[in-house]
Amino acid sequence: MIDRIPLAHLPTPIQALPGLTKLLGGPRLFIKRDDLTGLGLGGNKTRKLEFLAADALAQEARMLISTGAPQSNHCRQVAAAAAQLGLGCLLVLAGEDPGTRQGNLLLDALSGAKIVFVPKGQRDAALRDEFERAQTQGQAPYLIPYGGSNALGAQGYALAMRELNEQALKPDWLVFASSSGGTQAGLVLGARETGFTGKILGISVDESAPTLQARVATLVAQASALSGSNFSVAPEEILVNDSYCSAGYGMLQPMEIEALKSFARADGILLDPVYTGRAAAGLIDLIRKGLFGKDETVLFWHTGGTPALFAEPYARLLSA
Repeated sequence: MIDRIPLAHLPTPIQALPGLTKLLGGPRLFIKRDDLTGLGLGGNKTRKLEFLAADALAQEARMLISTGAPQSNHCRQVAAAAAQLGLGCLLVLAGEDPGTRQGNLLLDALSGAKIVFVPKGQRDAALRDEFERAQTQGQAPYLIPYGGSNALGAQGYALAMRELNEQALKPDWLVFASSSGGTQAGLVLGARETGFTGKILGISVDESAPTLQARVATLVAQASALSGSNFSVAPEEILVNDSYCSAGYGMLQPMEIEALKSFARADGILLDPVYTGRAAAGLIDLIRKGLFGKDETVLFWHTGGTPALFAEPYARLLSA
């Protein structure tokens, strides 16, 4: 049994999207609300942190260290987990200090995290340096990888598939944002363990399909070895669509703004501008292109990130 501590409000609900289904003319659309996991305003990383934080406590860590972009949803939840567990937190954020504290960055600060900004190309070296410095100073740090995406973190989404299996909906497709690969790897692992026969499609936020497919396949093998399932998948078996990430990470495009508005106005669902906004834009485009059958059921897995909306300029979101 792999250690886990409860941090998330589970199970997260599934709700129908009748407005969006009507707007797009089918297929039947539903949403899995992992934006409601609760920790630090929720998101998918909370499921991973239940396993990662348990490992940190088992190792008697006194500080969590991780990394991401300035508006990282992952870092926000790491900071909240550290606060809840009475641990210190240090975040190495790749990018310039914006000066103001808005969106996720504000919540990092409210949770008491120490924040270090570094140039993007220096992220990994700076993370290693900060970890070694904390060790030298006797702070007992525990390093959580980018996105919480390792064999241990992926267990959170293997467990999520078992949760889905117990809910009434049996979707033909799962569609979600994929980037560091841990969520998708966990879903693939959980699908094998539960006998799920639908398709699991990751919409890439920032990586080419071959890169992300290889990363997810590696994580599946590592996570399945850890859980005792012991199976592997070939990279080409991992479903990734990279048609929507050419603008670059966090670069909001018109189709993503359309997706944000469509979800909000058709069904009252708030997405985020980086991950779920891009994945939703891909979903809408693929529906229009006829990828999904009109009689199929598609579950959009909301991975959270809504606080990042509050760091976006008003005019950018509502000008069109």
